[in-house]
Amino acid sequence: MSRFTLRRAALSDMSAVARLNRHVRKTCLHYLPDLHTPDEDLTFFQEQVFPTSEVWLAAAGPQLIGFAGAKLDWLDHLYVDPAWHGRGVGSTLLATVREDHDELNLWTFQKNVQARRFYERQGFRLITMTDGSGNEERCPDARYRWVR
Repeated sequence: MSRFTLRRAALSDMSAVARLNRHVRKTCLHYLPDLHTPDEDLTFFQEQVFPTSEVWLAAAGPQLIGFAGAKLDWLDHLYVDPAWHGRGVGSTLLATVREDHDELNLWTFQKNVQARRFYERQGFRLITMTDGSGNEERCPDARYRWVR
């Protein structure tokens, strides 16, 4: 397994997290519309994620390679640099988040087959699928739940 470390995010990590989020979405979720600027991404993390969520980071040396964000019983974010896919980063981040939860729910896009397979391997069960009318991207999505 490749070497990386985990730690809780600090406010000083916010810009790197916003950049990695954008990179993963552009690289792996190319079918999604690009609705926000990089500055709007940063504002989202400043106002909506960091103040209210538990955020964990995975780093290889100084390089941020993944992050997970959870709030209450929702896994709102789990993004891994595509260069690090299949190397245990996502499963390690998820295991760390699960330590403090008895249940986690999440949304992922139906077209994101890689993520859907990952979550199903991690014990998440499909709850429902939608037509996407409830998300800003207007892309069909799927809700999953994991219970300890």
